[in-house]
Amino acid sequence: MTAEQLRAARAMVRMEQAALANAAGISVETIKRLERMTGELSETRVSTIIAIRQALEAAGVIFVEENGEGPGVRLRKR
Repeated sequence: MTAEQLRAARAMVRMEQAALANAAGISVETIKRLERMTGELSETRVSTIIAIRQALEAAGVIFVEENGEGPGVRLRKR
């Protein structure tokens, strides 16, 4: 996951930083720190990234991996 995907995913599901932190079981400060970064979140604990990703996926986000056009996010059909 990239910082850009994190910011975009949270915006797409209109989830506040505090709500995402609560859903992922991490601190709001962690979300803020990650969103200030750029590129791949490789310097972050894998368990933190997994928790964030699972929380956003539960909210309806689909993460699109690098496919020649760059990574991205989209919403799951309702």
